Amino acid sequence: MNQTVDQPETMESAGDRPAEELRALIDRIEDALDAGKLNRVEKTIATLHSADLADLLEQLHPDDRRTVVNLIRPQLGDEPEVLSYLNDEVRDEIVALLRPEEVATVLTEMVTDDAVALVEDLDEEEREEILASMPTSARLLVEEGLSFPEESAGRLMQREMVAVPMFWTVGKTIDFLRTSDVLPDDFYMIFMIDPKYRPVGGALLSRVLRSRRSVKLADLMDQDVRTIPADMDQEEVAFLFRQYGLVSAPVVDDGGKLLGVITVDDVVNVIQEENQEDMLRLGGVQEEDRLSTVANTARSRFSWLGVNFLTAVLASAVIAFFEATIAQVVALAVLMPIVASMGGNAGTQTMTVTVRGLATKELAGRSARRMVVKEIAVGAINGVLFAVVVGAVAALWFSDPGIGFVIGLAMIITLIVAGLSGAVIPLVLERLNIDPAVASGVFLTTVTDVVGFFTFLGLAAWILL
Repeated sequence: MNQTVDQPETMESAGDRPAEELRALIDRIEDALDAGKLNRVEKTIATLHSADLADLLEQLHPDDRRTVVNLIRPQLGDEPEVLSYLNDEVRDEIVALLRPEEVATVLTEMVTDDAVALVEDLDEEEREEILASMPTSARLLVEEGLSFPEESAGRLMQREMVAVPMFWTVGKTIDFLRTSDVLPDDFYMIFMIDPKYRPVGGALLSRVLRSRRSVKLADLMDQDVRTIPADMDQEEVAFLFRQYGLVSAPVVDDGGKLLGVITVDDVVNVIQEENQEDMLRLGGVQEEDRLSTVANTARSRFSWLGVNFLTAVLASAVIAFFEATIAQVVALAVLMPIVASMGGNAGTQTMTVTVRGLATKELAGRSARRMVVKEIAVGAINGVLFAVVVGAVAALWFSDPGIGFVIGLAMIITLIVAGLSGAVIPLVLERLNIDPAVASGVFLTTVTDVVGFFTFLGLAAWILL
């Protein structure tokens, strides 16, 4: 990209900018901010796609971020999507910089699901002040969205949709779409409703537009439209969309009345968020760690490290129990980490596959049992193969076939247990309604370390002494 900050890019290129060019642009904007050349910065950010502007705001220093927010205040009402693209922590920081009436203006221009997502994490006093500045109709929609459980379909849905009586014709429907001023900006399906406002079917917009004006919607209607209860967890919603290839789906209350619609773009965000959250939880970290202060990041990781400390103490206690054995056969101290490391890595491989299977609803009943049996078999095969290799190396290294036999046998047992534990622990935690992505790693580390040390040192005490 040969453009400078003085020559802002066109809007067409801004929305599809490669990551490298975006990073270079951000560097140049930061240089212009450092030099106090605010006119150059303002000209450039005025042409940025909302997603790119959100990336810029996230990566800027807080002081520079405040400067840019002051520059973009006038355009936030016209481009409210900027706030919906932001990380939660940065978004809350920017909302705090705006006046309540400015935030209210942005919320009014947003689709309802994005508006609910913006205000749901604010403290109650700030939220009430902002909602009070909104028009009554828009405020009521946001308040109703907030009444649903967190991470539910009710929070995820947007109220803007197209719902018409099933006895309408294609012509009447098209005329309605052309003249109505309350339609969503983007929609994919037209829902048909009965007199009690319950969805009875739907038709893709493309199918309606290809049909003659005299055709009744009832003749185009697909009755197999899957309705989503408002209190359904968003992960279940994502599963339904993936399983059945849905583009949009109606959300209903307990009585079956149509409340709103969930579209595939919202579900893509849910899938990405859930996958990132599970991945980070496996490591005991959070998405906010990248942007939060040193003190907050240290505090959030302390509890995870504390749990791992307790599991390490338990493993050390096993080693201490065989202190006399280790004192007589010093080679055991050299070889112990090999057994524990192999068991931990093998267990983590199985655990990762199992957690993914649970997240995608692919493990249940017999498939879960087959998974456990398969991982035990895999552990046994790899255990035998590595037992031969490690046993031979240890026997030659210490000129003692007995040590080679002990570590080989311990390797087989440890890898079998690792495969079993890596599959069973997430399944059990799932049954107990505990997030496997959060807790599996701690339990697995404890099991593989304790079993690995106990098996290796126990066999050594029994065979070598």
